[in-house]
Amino acid sequence: MRIVISFLCSLVFVGGVYAQKIKGKVSSKGDILSYATVVIEKTTIGTTTDENGEYLIEGLKEGSYTVKADFVGFEPQSKKVTVKEGQEVVVNFDIKENSNLDEIVISGTLKPVLKSEAVVPVEIYTPAFFEKNPTASLFDAVQMINGVQPQLNCNVCNTGDIHINGMEGPYTMILIDGMPIVSSLSTVYGLFGIPTNMIERVEVVKGPASSLYGTEAMGGIINVITKDPEHAAKLSVDAFTTTWLENNIDLGASYKLGSKVKGLFGGNYFKFGEKKDKNGDGFTDVTQQDRVSLFNKFSLKRKDDKVASLALRYVYEDRWGGETNWKRKQHRGGEDVYAESIFTNRFEAIGMYQLPTTENIYTQFSYIYHKQNSMYGPESYDAKQQVAFAQAYWDKSLGNHSLLLGASFKYTYYDDNTRATGIYDENGLVKNQPQETPIPGIFIQDEWKLNDRNKLLLGYRFDYDQKHKAIHSPRLGYKFTPTKNQALRASFGTGFRVVNVFTEDHRALTGAREVVFAEQLDPEKSYNANLNYTLKVPSNFGVFNFDINGFYTYFTNKIDADTDTDQTKIIYANLDGHAISKGVSLNVDVTFDFPLKLMAGATYMDVYRKEDGAREQIYHSPKWSGNFIASYNFGSGFTADLTSDWKGPMRLPRVENDYRPEYSPWTVLANIQVTKKFNNGFQVYGGVKNLFNTLPKEDTIARWWDPFGEPGNGVAPPPGRNDVIFEPNDYSYTPLQGIRGFLGVRYNIF
Repeated sequence: MRIVISFLCSLVFVGGVYAQKIKGKVSSKGDILSYATVVIEKTTIGTTTDENGEYLIEGLKEGSYTVKADFVGFEPQSKKVTVKEGQEVVVNFDIKENSNLDEIVISGTLKPVLKSEAVVPVEIYTPAFFEKNPTASLFDAVQMINGVQPQLNCNVCNTGDIHINGMEGPYTMILIDGMPIVSSLSTVYGLFGIPTNMIERVEVVKGPASSLYGTEAMGGIINVITKDPEHAAKLSVDAFTTTWLENNIDLGASYKLGSKVKGLFGGNYFKFGEKKDKNGDGFTDVTQQDRVSLFNKFSLKRKDDKVASLALRYVYEDRWGGETNWKRKQHRGGEDVYAESIFTNRFEAIGMYQLPTTENIYTQFSYIYHKQNSMYGPESYDAKQQVAFAQAYWDKSLGNHSLLLGASFKYTYYDDNTRATGIYDENGLVKNQPQETPIPGIFIQDEWKLNDRNKLLLGYRFDYDQKHKAIHSPRLGYKFTPTKNQALRASFGTGFRVVNVFTEDHRALTGAREVVFAEQLDPEKSYNANLNYTLKVPSNFGVFNFDINGFYTYFTNKIDADTDTDQTKIIYANLDGHAISKGVSLNVDVTFDFPLKLMAGATYMDVYRKEDGAREQIYHSPKWSGNFIASYNFGSGFTADLTSDWKGPMRLPRVENDYRPEYSPWTVLANIQVTKKFNNGFQVYGGVKNLFNTLPKEDTIARWWDPFGEPGNGVAPPPGRNDVIFEPNDYSYTPLQGIRGFLGVRYNIF
């Protein structure tokens, strides 16, 4: 602690000796650019612009400097300046957009295009957005995005998935650099351990994307774009801890291998080992976690700026949750003390290579190896999954047509120790039969610029599955731009998905229920439509941005877990009817002339299934939800951020004779943070999470007092509870962590 205090004091002392300053604003055609990078070339001194596009570099010696401003999607600009003793020099930048930069590739069409020109609406979130509420994982970070809901599915091991517009995790495709890295088994277990300091931005597409990304992209995609080694900081460190002793550190470093190869290394370590039981049910409130993630990305400088890159990631995680007196060596897999223990080993490879031809032909590949050793109480679940994906596509412009033509191949290997991959009789396993699923596909897309105001997007994808044969995924998009400050976008498409219960639904593996397949499960099929309107309104005191989105998905078949018919079973069957997810969302952000920025969003949705004339609300789909973010710059490097998300009542799974309410109450999770930025790339931040101490009012685990018992066994429930079955899953609408503080540091050398 004495060393830290001395270090901070030395920073203050240096700032007092060198009083020279450079300040200014970074903009483009009059529009301010928040969080642009401003550096003193050939030094380690740099900073970022604030919410108003303004920057300040203090503590400089007398002399001449070259100041450079840079921002994703724009051409960097440098200016030379001389600073004299006691002088404050103003250097403003007006930088130009550059639509040819690789960094502006967005997820809607697989093609490099500016967000404002895209036919498909794409929401972009930068690291500066996520830094307003620091988290240890992407799963927790996306909670601040309106319409995106990270949902815990297990109150013991704390695994979950990400919902978009009320549609569950399996309908959301998670991509890393455009490649389908997080899917199937890893939808539940692979959302943790992505180093946040490796992220350039996160792109969210809400709505159908199956014609480009395949059958799993029925509800939307979340594309994590990693940093280009050429533009990354030479060194970056971000570490924080909380009063619950959750410890997280992210490391990043860019380097060169010769004159043509540049690399970017990233690492993440997260540790939480406190057996907290604030609600007194004898179970850990938060899963114990020990996680290491390593990431490395290479880029090769080639002739004519042709693209060549390779990224590798490895994740190891040891997590467990359960009764607080559980000990691994003594109790793992036993029936004396209940716990869920999961070991995960995961390797990923992502590559892209542009062929050395006059035509723009790209090849991409990804490979996933995921091995999991799990015990859910006495039940064992050992699984191994390998997914290989490769695709090639031709990007060609012909007059007013921007064409994309490609082919892909996906191979999935899956094996576990359940009935999903084995043939059993009354004596047990007869033959192990791993699932092997090859899916070849072709796709074509035409973005047709009818005129300056109208664009049309036509797309079609054909996949072939050995079991379900031909899969057709058409797509239609339209963009109308009546003025430069507004745009109307519409998209239509279809969805097709094969369900794998054991890799996607945690309920099939835990709890006291028997898994029953009432019939052979058919693929899920859907029709989707989205309508989006954006409006920018300049005023004499700031700029207002509005984004309104309507969505509608109609399922002709949807596989949901039936936990209501028989409390001892989880029944899976085809839908004899239809299911609908529909709603509207509104995002508003306001940037004032004074140093205040506000962002707010609200979503109304109705997600239900109708079978045999009966209408039933889908679990974990609140009709109302939203977010609110306020940021203020006090000057002198101090900023404050208030972030919050709120949800209305949502239907929760229950057991027979349940003593807990069917719907959750209204909830608000709010956080506040103060950050101090110093001139040498050093930042200190701290604040409070869950400001209002929002916690579940009911038991999250049914029959926590007797997890291995059954109703009627003579064990009396505590007062206010009924004699129900043990069920640790899904009754979750807010975290079990109450109010807590956090403190962290960031350090960047450019």
